[in-house]
Amino acid sequence: MTTNQPTATNVGSVSGEGEACDLIASVSEAPIDGAVHARPEVDGETESRLAFTPHAIALIETLWAMHGPLMFHQSGGCCDGSAPMCYQAGEFRTGDADVLLGTLELPQLDDGGSTDGAPREIGFWMSREQFAVWQHTHLTVDAVPGRGSGFSLEAPEGQRFLIRSRLL
Repeated sequence: MTTNQPTATNVGSVSGEGEACDLIASVSEAPIDGAVHARPEVDGETESRLAFTPHAIALIETLWAMHGPLMFHQSGGCCDGSAPMCYQAGEFRTGDADVLLGTLELPQLDDGGSTDGAPREIGFWMSREQFAVWQHTHLTVDAVPGRGSGFSLEAPEGQRFLIRSRLL
């Protein structure tokens, strides 16, 4: 079968297709069209290892409007840990056991109350243990229809975040 879409493989599914613990690894070497690269944050890196699809950014904008500043965390666990988790900024405690992979910069909101012109920033963290496994991987955060994790902010929105990956 011929398709213009990248082929994807489930690599961590324990509960079946469409569930929150599916982890998608893109077989394609090509970046995803329209993806926005995050600012690199890993020491010594100058190129981004993290991007967000237009679908992910649209969901992030919705969540920001509902909850305010956001953050992401990716752990290495099963089910909820194999999907990127979106929280209100600071709601999930990070520390020495985590790595800041990148920061998504979104334009300032035109709400009339802010005049500093600074972009909205969303940090994407990963457990250090998981980063050791994925250190040679570019990650793209996407959003697809489905049930998100009960702890992630998108859970009631009928969409879920997932990771698409490719080797660097």
